[in-house]
Amino acid sequence: MDKLVFIKNKEVVTDSLTVAHVFKKRHDNVIRDIRTLECSTEFSLLNFKESNYEVRGKEYPMFYITQDGFSFLVMGYTGKKAAEFKEKYISAFRKMEKQLKEPRVLSEKEQLIASMKLSLDTSEELSDVKVKVTTLESRFNNELKLSHGQATSLNHAVKKRVERLWDEGITGALETKQQMYSNIYSQLYRAFHAPTYREVRRLDFDESMQWVRSWRPI
Repeated sequence: MDKLVFIKNKEVVTDSLTVAHVFKKRHDNVIRDIRTLECSTEFSLLNFKESNYEVRGKEYPMFYITQDGFSFLVMGYTGKKAAEFKEKYISAFRKMEKQLKEPRVLSEKEQLIASMKLSLDTSEELSDVKVKVTTLESRFNNELKLSHGQATSLNHAVKKRVERLWDEGITGALETKQQMYSNIYSQLYRAFHAPTYREVRRLDFDESMQWVRSWRPI
């Protein structure tokens, strides 16, 4: 319940899974409530975006919900606890909206590039500075490792892949789950020239995620 709302496609939303968890309701009942709301089709399409989530290889429906959609949906949820959660949700929506409107803090890379571009405007040796900017940007990209969030996502992807293959009985010549974990990590390190998954280059994040999703034991 730490993260009641989040940003998706530059819009502050929650989702039906979170609502079900917070208000102690079955998720299929929340889905039913959304689909039977007595609101216009236009309002529904704007404020309830249907999607899906995956559990053990099987997809189930869910909805992303805007603040207006949330207010409409939980209007009928009553009781002291429900009122308390409504207040927390409203506060979370307002806080996230405020953060969304605040100026974005530049990343280290963006600050470096912005600083060097400023030098380009004032330097008499324009061509020399351009070379330095290109060299620094290339070096920055090649040396920058995965962020904490990217490293966590890559590690979770590995675990998800191994667990799924193990459950499906796809183990190749490997006999234990521990051998599968050892195998996928060692191959990942060789494929992306990194001593650990945290040391994979940030430039290779998307490719490494795709590699993990398609990995199979031999």
